[in-house]
Amino acid sequence: MSIEKILFPTRFRELAFDALESLVVLKEAGLREILLLHVILREDVGFVPFGGYLREEEERQREEARIRFEDWQRSLSEKGIDSRIIINVGEPVHEILSVAEKEQAGLIVIGRKKRIDTEDSFIGSYTHEIITRTRIPTLVSKYMVQFQWDEAVLTRVNSKPFEAPLVVVDWSELSQRVIEFLSGLCGAVKKASVFYNLDADTLRGSSEAGISRIKEENLRKLQDYCRKLESCGIEAQPHLGAGEILNEILRVSRERKASMIMIGNTCGQHFLERMLHRSISYEVTRMSELPVLLVG
Repeated sequence: MSIEKILFPTRFRELAFDALESLVVLKEAGLREILLLHVILREDVGFVPFGGYLREEEERQREEARIRFEDWQRSLSEKGIDSRIIINVGEPVHEILSVAEKEQAGLIVIGRKKRIDTEDSFIGSYTHEIITRTRIPTLVSKYMVQFQWDEAVLTRVNSKPFEAPLVVVDWSELSQRVIEFLSGLCGAVKKASVFYNLDADTLRGSSEAGISRIKEENLRKLQDYCRKLESCGIEAQPHLGAGEILNEILRVSRERKASMIMIGNTCGQHFLERMLHRSISYEVTRMSELPVLLVG
């Protein structure tokens, strides 16, 4: 399944246009149109004591957004990509999800485009709410970030997110959808690392021969996924990990110089369980310095 239409919400923060440009490569995978969405906050123009609705303020913000978007549109048009401008008044999460559903977007692109603060989460409250409420594939873009690796603080620019993704899988139907989604990106993605983490409980108490069988069985399944991707023109390599899954995903993504992480979106599943323990897809999105593409 190719991505023909992308929803790109923005508040015109630093590096927003750079993040937009990083999506142009998806034209090779069927991208035709990008929807440029800006949401004017209701509280900025809503009713105020003795003032009523601030119509002039709304019009001012609309015009500013339109002028900026029209400049972006010219750049997209030069690259052969159509675009449309959508400017709404309301609550950002509601408007983003509503427009995505109405327009049948194939991908939502959200997230902070710049984060220079190693103590903070890589996702904010809006991003958190969107990824827990939608099943539409969602890219948390993270164009420029600082992060800590061992004892060093590094800066990373994620200008080519689709170049070499790390694909986190298990043997569920959700992971099959991740592989199907990746297969549709064959014009944009050249190579992928397909990763499965061996659960400590599975290995605990197993004999050496038993562990060898477990490794061989899971490696075979990984190779099946890789062959499917290779049949679509994507070079793919299988990788096994063992240990605490979040740490293993971060470790392998760095060792293999991945450009993004793709994973099934479990953020909105099992509400009671999430209250006790965050889903792994949420934790990867929160902790990785790489863009994360969540497939529901």
